[in-house]
Amino acid sequence: MEWFTSLGVILLTSIFLIWLWLRNKFNYWEKRGMVTPKYSIPWGSMREVVFQKKAMADVVSEIYRFFKSQNLKDGGIYFMFFPNYVTIDINIVKSVIQTDFQHFVDRGMYYDEKNDPLSAHLFSLAGKKWKLLRNKLSPTFTSGKMKMMFETLVDCTRGLHKVMDKETGTSLDIKDILSRFTTDAIGSCAFGLDCNSLENPKSEFREKGKRIFVRTFWENLKLSLIYSLPELAKRLKLKQIPEDVNDFFMNIVKDTVAYREKNNIHRKDFMHLLIQLKNCGKLVDDEKIVLENITEDENRITLDEIAAQAFIFFEAGFETSSATMAFCLFELAKDKNIQNKVREEIKRVLSKYDNVLTYDAAMEMHYLEQTINETLRKYPPLPNLSRTCTKDYKVPESGFVLEKGCRVLIPVMGIHYDPEFYPDPEKFDPDRFSDENKASRPSVTFLPFGEGPRICIGLRFGMMQTKVGLVALLSNYEFSLNEKTTDPLEFDPQSFMLLAKGGIWLDFKKLSSKTVSLIANK
Repeated sequence: MEWFTSLGVILLTSIFLIWLWLRNKFNYWEKRGMVTPKYSIPWGSMREVVFQKKAMADVVSEIYRFFKSQNLKDGGIYFMFFPNYVTIDINIVKSVIQTDFQHFVDRGMYYDEKNDPLSAHLFSLAGKKWKLLRNKLSPTFTSGKMKMMFETLVDCTRGLHKVMDKETGTSLDIKDILSRFTTDAIGSCAFGLDCNSLENPKSEFREKGKRIFVRTFWENLKLSLIYSLPELAKRLKLKQIPEDVNDFFMNIVKDTVAYREKNNIHRKDFMHLLIQLKNCGKLVDDEKIVLENITEDENRITLDEIAAQAFIFFEAGFETSSATMAFCLFELAKDKNIQNKVREEIKRVLSKYDNVLTYDAAMEMHYLEQTINETLRKYPPLPNLSRTCTKDYKVPESGFVLEKGCRVLIPVMGIHYDPEFYPDPEKFDPDRFSDENKASRPSVTFLPFGEGPRICIGLRFGMMQTKVGLVALLSNYEFSLNEKTTDPLEFDPQSFMLLAKGGIWLDFKKLSSKTVSLIANK
């Protein structure tokens, strides 16, 4: 009986101490005089995200509208029990990601180089490790390197046309088709492998790709805890990347590198550039590589670093581009005038290049680029940007001091739908991104790739891949909305990226009996 009583006292004391700790945590913004929207303990402002009731994009938009309705420039929210500073003021946003970047170098993402090596990629690394790796990798993403990979990308449209022609006359989930296309494209450009996802929708590359983005409730809860308690997660050796996905990509990279080095194989792809950095500390075909205060030996990267960068190239490249293309075709299916205008430009430019899609031809398709940018405005792949304050910072104008370690959330989705910057924001209007209209807005009102020194390093590749896929489809097929597609779209709460719930179903018909192949005869 005494044992039972003692156990009850310990249990009640523990609950009371946890309650005190949580109460203190959830008083953070109140004690500093900052306004917060409604939240719940212990989930904070993200309860519906954690329980997969709402997509992150919807919650971020609600947070933005809350602060806007209160005529506030900033405020606070809680992600689980961690305070996050939120600003909707464009000048403060610019200060955080550009002007005063030295105070916000880190994204505050979890990574564990030892126990979860694929998590230690450029997107998540912090401080000097990030800066050094960014310097090492920057030469691999120049326009010259994009031109080098362009033909490989266009070659992947053969399989896309083959699948589409097989499906002619039926409706299809265009997002699924495009995910298979970008899986093949990234697999070829990043790993030098034929993933065969277009021919085989159940290919291992495609299945592992799905596992990265769509998580179960328990996986989502684990990720939320990892984000909230990164040091504890490291001590517990928790992995952000699912074990089967980690093993698959690590083995693919190790086998690919070993095979190429043994047989002295050179390909025009990202893997070849990474192998050069591993073995030479530089890209040997470049006349000059400028890496301040770094010797060639210091600039070498390890096999684990190759695996992590190839993984993030795949992770960031295949789903973002396929989603952007699918959202774009959804909008074009609803507005045939814009669809025809894009198609006319594509045909006009291709006719100058004998119907061969070259890098220069793609760069000439300006209205297509405007259309992609308007798609990225309405459907940014990541609905928010994250930063961590790396040293105390006095916020401009307000004078509020952000303490070192405080996390910052920039609500991209809210900014993109603010009528102050984009009148009638629900309307799809590529002319918003004409040179004249772009010049009339602050640059940080358009953030699909981020901005400042931590802008997405793969921006050029992502845009290039998206252009290639859309040119391949719009030059050969006309698209209409299918009744299976909800309009307006609902966003998938099981994905941390912006995806449409239930897919995007389109009807389509072939424009001519002869496919415009886009590839030169050899």
